[in-house]
Amino acid sequence: MSDKVFQQNLDDEEGLRPGGPFLVQMLFKEPVAMPDKEKMTAGMEKHIGAIECFCHDEKTAGFAALEHIAEFKDGKCPVQLMVMGCNKFEGEGFDNFLMSQMWDCQEDRERIFKECQYQVIAIDMLAAALPALERANLDADFVEALAELYPTCEAFYFQNCGKLFLAEDVRTHQIDGPDRFIRFGVNVRFFNIEGTEDMLIDTVGMSTLFLPDLQYHFHSMDPDWVVNHAYNVASYILANDNPIEDEETIDGIVDGQLSRKIQWKCQYEDALIQPPRPVLDIHMGKYASGGR
Repeated sequence: MSDKVFQQNLDDEEGLRPGGPFLVQMLFKEPVAMPDKEKMTAGMEKHIGAIECFCHDEKTAGFAALEHIAEFKDGKCPVQLMVMGCNKFEGEGFDNFLMSQMWDCQEDRERIFKECQYQVIAIDMLAAALPALERANLDADFVEALAELYPTCEAFYFQNCGKLFLAEDVRTHQIDGPDRFIRFGVNVRFFNIEGTEDMLIDTVGMSTLFLPDLQYHFHSMDPDWVVNHAYNVASYILANDNPIEDEETIDGIVDGQLSRKIQWKCQYEDALIQPPRPVLDIHMGKYASGGR
């Protein structure tokens, strides 16, 4: 864990907004050409289903996902998946704070940002209108198609959550269904609260699906246990359309010394960020079998 001290900027209005785009940056050591129209269409169809390519040149490729329809008050249309042409990558916006939370690529992150000087950006459009589970699966399918279409990609950066992965880890994962979105589109961050023994773990990325992110406040526990618990709760919320009510308790982590299960109390509130987003605040509670 990093011992660096970070202070949150509460005046930052450029934060990720609930329902915002799922944006992927693919990083390369050398320039890469846009795959030809036929190859891209076939690759998208393989992973996503029925696809219509409505634009394709060296700067932009656009695909309508015909099986994923976004409905609005004034009509409906297919979700659009956009892939931009290769351009220079200079690592702008990747500060020490973001780097400190890239847990999946700790050994390679500095090398990646040093060696990769080119990028291809891919993004979904209109997907915020889809149900959460449908969008999660579509975005995960999109990532798998991109990983196959760009074999020289070195790393994937997922802007909605701040995760960085080696491309090979994306290509070889063995995860099924919506948990793919949890793996690539949701990050669990860890913080020590300066001047106290308290720790905080939160998630980033659930709000992309209009679902609550999580915040855990705790002490005297192994943070790795809490990280695993956060991923499990995020998966449960996504798979079950967020069934957790305000003030409910959820099963926590079994205390290894006392062999008793801790209950965690849940409370909804707005995160202390700009713009605010809903979070499920989870506090370390009491043992299920009695007081502490």
